[in-house]
Amino acid sequence: MVRKARLSDAQAIHSLVNEYALQGVLLPRSLSSIYEHIRDFWVYEEGGEVLGCCALQIVWADLAEIRSFAVRKDRKGLGIGKALISSCIEEAKSLGIKKVFSLTYAKDYFERFGFRVVDKSTLPHKVWGDCINCVKFPNCDEIAVILELDGNAAGVLEGSLQIHRW
Repeated sequence: MVRKARLSDAQAIHSLVNEYALQGVLLPRSLSSIYEHIRDFWVYEEGGEVLGCCALQIVWADLAEIRSFAVRKDRKGLGIGKALISSCIEEAKSLGIKKVFSLTYAKDYFERFGFRVVDKSTLPHKVWGDCINCVKFPNCDEIAVILELDGNAAGVLEGSLQIHRW
């Protein structure tokens, strides 16, 4: 089931995100950062175990970022990622966010949800807020993708997975 993260999930989120960071496909997050942003995170939990996570971070009045998106390797292809992305998009809609973006190496995956590739320069709040402090700046090789929310954007995300919002 997908739910908002709890403080007790921080260690599992940290391990999952940093496993991918060691491979260079996600930026590392400190445990301190996870605790500071725990309210941004969604987790997919099964049998008391966190199998996936992602965060929706507000960037500006009409803009949010999906970040720290990770699914345990042995659980890929089961709809966990779909449920997590769907939860972030639904939360963005409920907050009145007009655009959701991500910096990713999984461009094709995000395109399945209606995201389109954009130049990073179209995201100045992100570039000057976070990217400028990143070790990859200014030679970042991640791809910027964006989804404009018009009320129907999450239609492709409907599925049979149970999503709980507590």
